[in-house]
Amino acid sequence: MRIRSCGPADLPVLLEIFYQSVHLACTGEYTPAQLDAWAPAEPDFASWGDSLRREIFLTAEENGSLLGFAALEEDYLDLLYVRPDHLRRGIASALCGALEHRCPETRIYVHASKTARPFFEARGYRVVRPQQVERRGQVLTNFAMEKELIGWT
Repeated sequence: MRIRSCGPADLPVLLEIFYQSVHLACTGEYTPAQLDAWAPAEPDFASWGDSLRREIFLTAEENGSLLGFAALEEDYLDLLYVRPDHLRRGIASALCGALEHRCPETRIYVHASKTARPFFEARGYRVVRPQQVERRGQVLTNFAMEKELIGWT
């Protein structure tokens, strides 16, 4: 597996991974309407393109296939998604670790879904607070989390 930077040509595959990850890996914690609001079938390409230009985007690639991706904006881990058929193979850990090392601050933050919370807790993140966020008329619960990076390698 190779971790590399993402470019505009990767966007269609990133959106596919995002949609599949949300709709297949998060079904136990969120309703179908919440999943549709979080990851709609018709994504906002312009917004994703803006994020791709503004944030550090990394992807995990193996044999020419993208398996997952993650994004960091300043000290905020904005996105971390892996293909559902490749979960629990160290892909999310590799991507998360690569972005933690690139974080310019001594603390990193994430808004973790109910599904992702245990993953981040296992990596040393702590819950700051649960929160309710609205997406396309649906209210979803996630968790503001943080991790101290001082002395961390």
